[in-house]
Amino acid sequence: MGKIFDSIRANVYKEAMTAPTITVFVCLGSNTPDAAHMLFLAVERLRVLPRARVDALSGVYLTEPQDYADQPWFHNQVVRMELEADWTPQSFVQALLAEEKLLGRQRSSDPALRFGPRCIDMDLLLFGDRHCDAPESIVPHPRMCQRAFVLIPLCDVGAACRIHGRTPAQWLAGLKYRQEGRRIFQ
Repeated sequence: MGKIFDSIRANVYKEAMTAPTITVFVCLGSNTPDAAHMLFLAVERLRVLPRARVDALSGVYLTEPQDYADQPWFHNQVVRMELEADWTPQSFVQALLAEEKLLGRQRSSDPALRFGPRCIDMDLLLFGDRHCDAPESIVPHPRMCQRAFVLIPLCDVGAACRIHGRTPAQWLAGLKYRQEGRRIFQ
């Protein structure tokens, strides 16, 4: 019954979005044995956020772990969304954190595991052309321009967007990485 209600609610909000909107990009990641399914569930959760619409999905990429290498590879995807203008970076990040928790994410208090294994990660990359320095919701995302696993899928759905005046492809050109099909090594 909950799934049916969520689908109905998503369609109602999709049709009701007539107010000015903001384009946002969210990076999803998971490295559980059922990572592809976790990304699917995360997209479904984004689809039912109020006053929000999922516009486009990048391909899913398999990514070599970074910063904490002793873990399974990640599945990553970028989602382009339209939000009604009453959302703020802070309120949207709070919504993403709540959705992560609903999907089973438990954050470790151990700083060494900050980049460790996770069932789902939902990171706000860009919030229109806004900049926000609030510690809990920094946009543009502070490390996105250093990560091929963010920039490659961002090129799929937001090739024309600008990050500090440059496109995702321009940032990507300055990184050392290797791509083999849907696999990203960095």
